[in-house]
Amino acid sequence: MSPGASGRRKASRLPLFCDTALAQRIERVEAQLIAKASEAARRRSDRGGFAIPVAGGVASFAEEGSPFNKVAGLGFGGVPGPAVLGEIERAFTRCGAPVQVELAHLADPAVGARLTGRGYRLVSFENVLGLALSGEHERVTPPGIEVRPSGEDEFESWVGVQAEGVAHPDTQGVPGHEEFPREVIERAERDIAAAGVMRYAALRDGVMAGGASFRMADGVAQLTGAATAPAHRRRGIQTALLSARLADAAAAGCDIAVVTTQPGSKSQQNVQRQGFDLLYTRAVLVKQP
Repeated sequence: MSPGASGRRKASRLPLFCDTALAQRIERVEAQLIAKASEAARRRSDRGGFAIPVAGGVASFAEEGSPFNKVAGLGFGGVPGPAVLGEIERAFTRCGAPVQVELAHLADPAVGARLTGRGYRLVSFENVLGLALSGEHERVTPPGIEVRPSGEDEFESWVGVQAEGVAHPDTQGVPGHEEFPREVIERAERDIAAAGVMRYAALRDGVMAGGASFRMADGVAQLTGAATAPAHRRRGIQTALLSARLADAAAAGCDIAVVTTQPGSKSQQNVQRQGFDLLYTRAVLVKQP
């Protein structure tokens, strides 16, 4: 195929359309992941916490400072009533934490109206992007780079490179509203691993330079994080980690891969270059205790 034909083929590709049914499926598996990671954190720390089912989603408190302290998946299983929301707010208050709700813009608008009526305030947005999976996906491996499943014998190295990469994020796009210390990131990586994700390691000239993970549920491949150590960036490691996960997800029968990014970030730019489309945006709403 000539380069011109390839370009015309890409140009003619229709963007992936996300209806409320697809958004509901993605939000459901997101809520499941948050609940599993929260449970893993509570087992590890034994300091209390909770994961409360709510209107098709989950309200989770894993431990102090955890990124899994949030309400996810609301808006597709009814509108939570004042009594239910009051119970959740009191549970977070007892833990000394604000209530953070991540609400998809395709969710029932009545949920957002109820939350803002109770004093929740908009603090940020995040984007959910998706790629339809069908057939085989090419594995892209630049020279000097090896990507493979990460074994238990190198778990600590995997956690370390993930934490190092996340602790030095790109600065393109809209800044996130949260920052986490390295020790919190390391604990979160352990909890996400215990939640049943598949881990990958990227080696550059034999040295672990990056790591990634993904989870499969209900036909959805959730790309649950990828990081490259600063010294190894701009070498194609992120592309290699992404292509390996997409190939394995497609081979396992997933029909869609999804990833969450900050709006306008380098991460969003990278996955859009690989064919991902913007599916919907989540509004992040917070109520202080």
